[in-house]
Amino acid sequence: MHIDLTDRVVVITGGGRGIGAGLVSRFAGEGARVVALDLAFGEEGTSGGAATGDGVPVGDRILRLDCDVSDPSSVASAVAAIDDRFGRIDVLVNNAGINVEGLIDDLDFARWQKCFDVNVGGVFLMSQAVAPIMKRQKSGRIINAASFAAIVPSIGSAAYAASKAAVVQLTRVLAGELGPWGVTVNAYAPGMIPTAMNGFAEMAPDAQGRLLDTLTLRRWETPDDVADLITYLASDQASYITGALIDVSGGKLATQIPSRAYDAARL
Repeated sequence: MHIDLTDRVVVITGGGRGIGAGLVSRFAGEGARVVALDLAFGEEGTSGGAATGDGVPVGDRILRLDCDVSDPSSVASAVAAIDDRFGRIDVLVNNAGINVEGLIDDLDFARWQKCFDVNVGGVFLMSQAVAPIMKRQKSGRIINAASFAAIVPSIGSAAYAASKAAVVQLTRVLAGELGPWGVTVNAYAPGMIPTAMNGFAEMAPDAQGRLLDTLTLRRWETPDDVADLITYLASDQASYITGALIDVSGGKLATQIPSRAYDAARL
């Protein structure tokens, strides 16, 4: 099966680092024209480069543009600039997100609210902004980052897990509302990808081992594992998939105590 994304206009939020930066590179490699949105690209720790209101071209296929997905005016300005430049938006990947941890007793409401503003509000604002463009085209793909935490939450993840569960339900509503225009909307639930946000790779070996023992495929997930799914969902081959939450977690908790299979295999 050949996935052809040549010259599709793909917008990726949180595209300046981590998984988002990997998605930007993958879509550009597939021939798409990619707009990477993130908080000021010129800030230390992001992708670098002096950002301007008109965006920063990176090669022939990638455009970097400042955008705060939790700010309605920032979102409206960015999407209008993309529409003016390209005249269409074929794919929106709502990748931007933050993690807020804390037990209910200690969780500050401002941090809870910030988590929802970015993780849910960002999906809402970006989807709302691109919807008229996709309706005009009578085609489009919106792909939202949920999380395995939306399926099985962990202790101390009240804000994050609840926000990602909200993304799943928002995805289903968007799928229903945009279906008449040929627009599909799906969510994906990655598992454990070592990032600066979660610090998995910096954990002690025993702690890493306990986490890996929860996986049917006992290895850390990579951004490429996610990109394989997302490029498929963005393609014509996925035109009959919508309103879905797709688990791309390596079988995290697919069975009880999956590590027992590895113990048996060693014997």
